[in-house]
Amino acid sequence: MKRILAAALAFGLGATSALAQAFDTAAGAAWVYDHTSDTVLLSKNADTPLPPASMSKLMTLYLSFEAIAAGRLSVEEELLVSEHCAEYGGSSMFLRAGERVRVEDLLRGVIVLSGNDASCVFAEALSPDGSEAGFARMMTDRGIELGLTASTFANSNGWPAAGHRMTAHDLGRVADHIIRDYPTFYPLFGEQEFEFDGRVPANSQNRNPILGLGIGADGLKTGHTSEAGYGLVGSAKQGDRRIIFVITGMETEQQRREEAERITNWAFRQFAQVPLSEAGTRIADARVWMGAVSEVGLVLEDDLTLLMPVIGNSEASIEAVWQQPIEAPIAEGQELGELVVTREGLDEVRVPLVAQQAVPRGGFSERMLIAGLVLLNRFAPQAAAELDPAFEAGALAPASAPAETAEDAAAADGA
Repeated sequence: MKRILAAALAFGLGATSALAQAFDTAAGAAWVYDHTSDTVLLSKNADTPLPPASMSKLMTLYLSFEAIAAGRLSVEEELLVSEHCAEYGGSSMFLRAGERVRVEDLLRGVIVLSGNDASCVFAEALSPDGSEAGFARMMTDRGIELGLTASTFANSNGWPAAGHRMTAHDLGRVADHIIRDYPTFYPLFGEQEFEFDGRVPANSQNRNPILGLGIGADGLKTGHTSEAGYGLVGSAKQGDRRIIFVITGMETEQQRREEAERITNWAFRQFAQVPLSEAGTRIADARVWMGAVSEVGLVLEDDLTLLMPVIGNSEASIEAVWQQPIEAPIAEGQELGELVVTREGLDEVRVPLVAQQAVPRGGFSERMLIAGLVLLNRFAPQAAAELDPAFEAGALAPASAPAETAEDAAAADGA
């Protein structure tokens, strides 16, 4: 494995850990994530399973979006309200047993009104056995497939129940999946009012406390029970950047609102996307084994932009890493290595390095020369290094690479 410090790129990269550690949150558990750069900015008790309250409705919504996209549900379809669903208290659409409600209205009923009854209607419609309990098991199984590591569901809506638990990290993962996988449905989360059929005018406002504050907030879901406290899975977009955050365990609605706004402002004001280099920039040269030329340039496949703190003066570590030597033939654009960026307090970043140009396999004379050097290196390493400096560091013809003899080279060339 070959590693070199890409010093030319390590400029103006500020310190991170001090900023991350200096920010504290009153939330019992929190997770703040830069969706654009795939960077976790803050994690506090984020992998501890906790009662998620209505925030777990995001999983019900994801499965509902999934069913619509697959054609198993239609937004125009009307679903039957059972007695079980109509009996749910708490936040509600005030649905009546026996009535039928359009899927589109039920989606808004869950998202805007946080309807426990509406969530239950989706559960019974999509459950393998027609029950909410069966849907909860499906939620748990599908969650594992989506990468949720510590979430188990007992119902569709977060109603207090033994074993109904999610982590802040898992809540953030579901939010991320919704935004990435179902962008056509995501604007529903930004709607601030839904009157349904006017039956309960007092229950028509979105509970998300930071919508309309002018800070880019456009989703996702609040939650509250006496056990869970006040929580919010939120997202906001400013310019080209989007963040997702989860806070839970707040004591009051006001504290939830203030903390959500505070976290949003911190994430956007204290971090910025920094363009470092363009696609095609040559980072390093790698030795080539049995090629028509002895080296190939390693270049960035894409533009390199990093999320960095806006203050601080410590340098990040940037290394180019690849397995050496690289055996020919090599195709132009073939991934050969990685540029690894290590920033204290933030996630490691790895970006591909690809071949700048194609390198065909060497002809008879090139392979004969390399085979001779390999043999010489076995018996007289110093002499081999004098002829080709690559042998000095053992960069060429490692133990795992076959030593091609003159007979091999001749046979391969048809001689």
